[in-house]
Amino acid sequence: MNSPKQTNSEFYSLDIGGMTCASCVGRVEKALSKIPGVQAATVNLATEQARIRIKSGSGPSLADVIEVVQKTGYEAKISAPQGTPASKQVQSFWKADGLGRVLLSFTLSAPLFLPMLLMPFGIDWSLSPNWQLALATPVQLILGWRFYLAGFKSLRAGVGNMDLLVALGTSAAYGLSVYQILAFPHQHHELYFEGSAVIICMVLLGKWLEARAKKQTSEAIRALQKLWPEHAKVLNTNFNLDHQAATSDHYQDLPLDQVLPGDRVLVLPGERIPVDGVILSGSSHVDESLITGESEPIKKEFGAKLIGGALNGEGVLVVEAQAVGIESVLSKIISLVEDAQVQKAPIQKLVDHVSAIFVPAVIVIALITGLSNWFYYHSVAIAVLRSVAVLVIACPCALGLATPAAIMAGTGVAARFGILIKDPQVLELAHRLSIVAFDKTGTLTIGKPRLLDLITFETSIDADFALMTAAGLQLGSEHPLAKALIEAATEKGLTPIKASQSKALPGVGIEGCPGLGPWNGMLLSLQGVVSLKQNPALPMVMKKVQPCFEAGQTVSILINVVSSTPIAAFAFGDELKVNAGIAIQALKELGIRAVMLSGDNKSAAERVAHSIGIDEVFAQSLPSDKALIIEKLKSSESTGKKQWVAMVGDGINDAPALAVADVGMAMSTGTDVAMQAAGITLMRDDPGLVADAIDISKKTWDKIRQNLFWAFIFNATGIPLAAFGYLSPMLAGSAMALSSFCVLSNALLLTRWQARH
Repeated sequence: MNSPKQTNSEFYSLDIGGMTCASCVGRVEKALSKIPGVQAATVNLATEQARIRIKSGSGPSLADVIEVVQKTGYEAKISAPQGTPASKQVQSFWKADGLGRVLLSFTLSAPLFLPMLLMPFGIDWSLSPNWQLALATPVQLILGWRFYLAGFKSLRAGVGNMDLLVALGTSAAYGLSVYQILAFPHQHHELYFEGSAVIICMVLLGKWLEARAKKQTSEAIRALQKLWPEHAKVLNTNFNLDHQAATSDHYQDLPLDQVLPGDRVLVLPGERIPVDGVILSGSSHVDESLITGESEPIKKEFGAKLIGGALNGEGVLVVEAQAVGIESVLSKIISLVEDAQVQKAPIQKLVDHVSAIFVPAVIVIALITGLSNWFYYHSVAIAVLRSVAVLVIACPCALGLATPAAIMAGTGVAARFGILIKDPQVLELAHRLSIVAFDKTGTLTIGKPRLLDLITFETSIDADFALMTAAGLQLGSEHPLAKALIEAATEKGLTPIKASQSKALPGVGIEGCPGLGPWNGMLLSLQGVVSLKQNPALPMVMKKVQPCFEAGQTVSILINVVSSTPIAAFAFGDELKVNAGIAIQALKELGIRAVMLSGDNKSAAERVAHSIGIDEVFAQSLPSDKALIIEKLKSSESTGKKQWVAMVGDGINDAPALAVADVGMAMSTGTDVAMQAAGITLMRDDPGLVADAIDISKKTWDKIRQNLFWAFIFNATGIPLAAFGYLSPMLAGSAMALSSFCVLSNALLLTRWQARH
């Protein structure tokens, strides 16, 4: 599901202006894809952005790309850098999609269409033809000029769009009315100025409503961007933390882009933390809710890690900056969500394909409608009006907004609860999931095991030296068992013996040569029992460590590699996360089976699984085994049907399984490799987020289907009604604007979603 990371490519984002419907999206994508050196391009109508992958070194410059977009008839500029504070995107009152133009158009059009409402009551307040012409002309040629301009650009590019349909339709009604006034000045004729004017009014109103709704769908991104403080209080290099209290004389108030890793930053009570870092001094409660979804402030003391953008509580903190700008967690979160909102769900490809042929087909239908009505009724007026109604009702705005609006709303609200959906394909797969596979250590358990027992295999072996040697092999390792060994040695006042030639053995353990002690210079390895299958001492080892397995503990063996002689066994125990059982129960309520993959022995794994209600256990699984198990779960279930499988993990050893699964979910408390391989990142160390992620994905997919259904139904029923005269041009314009607004409003219902627990 997840494509490999491109190492010879560069990604860029462009803001695209002037797009009005799905056919515009297809045109821009087609133009970008034809540029030599552009490997891929995707354009999103709701965000009005293009995401482009260009071949490094030999690809086109951004200036060339922008020029191509402009020649296609649209505006283009480089998007603001990731992680910068959100620019104010308040709609200008008089700009193209501004409220001012809407109000002015309705003010000028009101005298044209209001008398029509009074006619059923026998009241005729119709204006003279010349006054109608005077009011309709600025609406048509000034306020409606944008449709002519964009329609002309689309024609020049050899395609059509919504603006072309509006320009053609309103021009026909306006032109027929002008012709009748000029050709027969002394005769009474039906004029259709109110039709052309109201169509433009309703389209302008629809675009303004769309702009407002689009703004609401991206509220989550703006909320995250607003977390960035503009400045940071950077302490002077000569400031002494141990002997001084920080005052305004001891720091400089620097812009955030001038703060560097290693700087010491002062954070006062109530301020936003400007950088990722660790606390050097002070303690406080920190609110990370908008970043991780954690509702309660968290106690932070010396040595604790802080996320930039979090809100400091009651304490004064001195923080050493570790990551700033685009390297910070908040910037990466914003980047992930923005990327997801710009990308397309696979179903959108079908919509784009339909939209590419939709506008030309509508123009043909409008011509057929006009000719057939002219032939049947012998009336140019009827022919023109019904053709206009077809052109206007068929504008594919709703179709183009259906999918991206739902994706923006769904990914945005998920981010607010600490669920980062970076691959829109997840939204199409999550509703099909029947199995969720969990890694055990660090995912269902706390992931911080303790050394519970040390067993030597010879009476002459000193247990303390065995512990110091094993801990020395693990120096520098981030593995939970490595940390447990080092902590156990430290607690006993022992110093780990540093090893040379240290080398990790993926999926097995680690090896190296201790520099001191009875095994000085010998090649030793620390590995799991499962790796000793070919060792003749395995029966003796199993006999001694069997009580540890029966107690549900994890066992690692220190072994002399050259002689294959076991030296000592280390038994570790881990604790389940408090809400692990609740998480499994939530999945069962969704009708999903839970399985567990673990490198631990079968007894330990089954003990954990039974306590929280796991349905099936795969124990003693190497990293490569986990990927094969996922493949097996996907294809060889007893039903013989395809099963859709999600994998949840947090370590490097989970990355292959995360990549193979239909949906990969990584805990952000784990490794970057795991998060790169997964389509969803869970920002809290909480397995309960798995059910929440599936739930919001399902609801987002439901909104996509609902929106597409109503958009297709709207066009499928609206065009025949307009062609047979059941929809006037004014009603067609109103219905077209209303359809786009309804699609966006339906997508916005996702913002009310709440986590299940």
